[in-house]
Amino acid sequence: MNNLAVAYSHLGKWTEAEELQAHILEIHTKLLGEEHSDTLTSMNNLATTFSELGKWNEAEELQAHVLEIQTKLLGGEHPDTLTVMNNLAMSFFDLGKWNEAENLQVHVLEIRTKLLGEEHPDILTSMNNLAMTFSKLGKWNEVEMLQAHILEISTKLLGREHPDTLRSMNNLAMTFSDFGKWNEAEALQAHVLEKHTKLLGEEHSDTLRSMNNLASTYSYLGKWNEAEGLQAHVLKISTKLLDGEHPDTLISMNNLAMTFSDLEKWNEAEELQANVLEIQTKLLGGKHPDTLRTKALGTSVLEIH
Repeated sequence: MNNLAVAYSHLGKWTEAEELQAHILEIHTKLLGEEHSDTLTSMNNLATTFSELGKWNEAEELQAHVLEIQTKLLGGEHPDTLTVMNNLAMSFFDLGKWNEAENLQVHVLEIRTKLLGEEHPDILTSMNNLAMTFSKLGKWNEVEMLQAHILEISTKLLGREHPDTLRSMNNLAMTFSDFGKWNEAEALQAHVLEKHTKLLGEEHSDTLRSMNNLASTYSYLGKWNEAEGLQAHVLKISTKLLDGEHPDTLISMNNLAMTFSDLEKWNEAEELQANVLEIQTKLLGGKHPDTLRTKALGTSVLEIH
């Protein structure tokens, strides 16, 4: 039964997984008691499924209960207890309880650093989670410092081409962007794009995302010709892989249209936005927020022109 629930989870069949996991938990609680390790595992599995289904209140309640029991049985510094603390912190994050998430994440990071040392992979995960929470709380200086530290450790342990290192670079670049540090963002994003292209190929989703990020930074730096070149390339690949009506393709069209406007290529901008508007009206209807946004952008281009 548990194996089937795991299979449902791997297949993304969360509703079926939830039903089965709830039944397993009921049986384990009845036969073994709620403090048995198998029962606690069942609770954790069900809480994870609740999170995937967006049932964050239910996930929080179950994780808080597991944490209480595990702290009592194993102590506050046991790896399993810390894992549950981290899971509960992520539920707090999903519920917008960012102060509560921060308090737990700081506690987990402090204990893990004490037990494992600063260069353990679990430490990097804890730092990344805390950086996300700092972002939600608007603690930008703390975010930048933490992400720079994560990047330093990840580069040392994994090398500059490892996916986790590239992800850390991208996170720091996005923070630089939030601060308006466009030159620093550009340097990091160019490196990430180069490595993604080399390792994954130019048609991989991560590579396309890297192109979009760098193109956005080019726009902020007033490097519109460079932005145009990248965005046109993304649009070409996106159209080839996803077809011309996919949401990602439409986003690429809109991005390129805005760059055409910046370059005062009014006819190209107008033509592209008209194409996007036609497709969005067909797929989403005339009153959908995305359709209305495109219509407003098109109107602003015409007014400027």
